[in-house]
Amino acid sequence: MSKPKPSDPTIFSKIIGREIPADIVYEDDECLAFKDINPCAPVHILVIPKKPIPRLCDASKEDMVLLGHLNLVANQVAADAGVGDAFRLVVNNGEGACQSVFHLHYHVIGGRTLQWPPG
Repeated sequence: MSKPKPSDPTIFSKIIGREIPADIVYEDDECLAFKDINPCAPVHILVIPKKPIPRLCDASKEDMVLLGHLNLVANQVAADAGVGDAFRLVVNNGEGACQSVFHLHYHVIGGRTLQWPPG
């Protein structure tokens, strides 16, 4: 697969642009968080940057603050969803890791006992 380009439209860029509805639970100038439409747990929230970064491996040093912010937002949406400190944060990077939407996104998963190893 060729490297996705940040300019390629995705379902997430359409959610950011309000072209597609989503159950948004958090938004600020840098990111958006919304409930996954195919949850794998009682709490399954996606946290996405508004900046189009296709995969985590496509992030650069200039994205360092943004990536830290996404982690803090993931923590906040987990707390707001009632899972406190019992949640998993997952980033699938690339097709071989089952990334299906090429816009960086964090899965915040919780609300049930999680197994290890995950996959």
